[in-house]
Amino acid sequence: MTTSVPKMPLPIHIPDREIIDPSIDLEAEIARLKKERNAIILAHYYQDGEIQDIADFVGDSLALSQRAKGTDADVIAFCGVHFMAETAKILNMGKTVIMPDSDAGCSLADRCPPDVFSEWMEQYPDHVVVSYINTSASIKALSDIICTSTNAVRVVESIPADKKIVFCPDRHLGRWVMKQTGREMVLWPGFCVVHEQFTARKLVKLKRLHPTAQLIAHPECEQSVLDMADYIGSTNQLINYVVDTTDVDSFIVATEMGVMHQMRKRRPGVEVIGAEPASGCECAVCPYMRLNTMEKLYLALRDLKPEVHVPEDIAKRALAPVEKMLALG
Repeated sequence: MTTSVPKMPLPIHIPDREIIDPSIDLEAEIARLKKERNAIILAHYYQDGEIQDIADFVGDSLALSQRAKGTDADVIAFCGVHFMAETAKILNMGKTVIMPDSDAGCSLADRCPPDVFSEWMEQYPDHVVVSYINTSASIKALSDIICTSTNAVRVVESIPADKKIVFCPDRHLGRWVMKQTGREMVLWPGFCVVHEQFTARKLVKLKRLHPTAQLIAHPECEQSVLDMADYIGSTNQLINYVVDTTDVDSFIVATEMGVMHQMRKRRPGVEVIGAEPASGCECAVCPYMRLNTMEKLYLALRDLKPEVHVPEDIAKRALAPVEKMLALG
């Protein structure tokens, strides 16, 4: 059976919320509502800088999952995309999980529909299913263990050598993990719309303009891009690399440009240059992540919606592979 990845349109957002009085002090109101609701604000590194700055915790998918599991807040306001908020709900079924914009989806998750994946998996009944966290709760429920880009190698290495593996949904991350571990895996043919746009040809031109800059890349990039990179790592690992590599002052960053806010914040004066995507845009921005705004966060905390729900049966099945991942760290 040959599977083609379903083509998903980029989100077309039609505002359906009230217009906020521009004189409102959003930071103060969010702080007030957070206290009233006993809420915690979690934000991914791909969010706008102002949302990162107001969040109680900023992190990558693994760190956010860990923080969601340990929170004693009654309300989790998740500034990220839908699969991340779903994961928080799976780990906290008794809590209220909200997100600023329910249209904030994920190209990887959307391109791996549960019904198509289930049919495809009939070819591999004896395989361990490793699913990247960038999947829906329904896909997690069909999986044996979840991974993030931070711990994907560790997760795959934890599987006995005699077991066959299916890895979904990101083919580029899967190939990179295969290279790191020496394990053969069957790969679902998915990709991220942001990372797929980086090309070696464009990066060669950028390197000529910045010959002393190091190229750092996320493993969701194509192999030709990874072959050029001086360092490959998850979102959090890329940030830490820039902060810790003090003998280098300039970096070309091949991932979503939101990470550069933390790079500049943690290492003032460093030069971080966003890799130019093939679309011709000047920067790589996830259209889903950027649907979240301060105004929408304020409304979500005020109204406790949009609320994230996961059916109990799916959440129960998805919890086990998520907790397996968290146990590995």
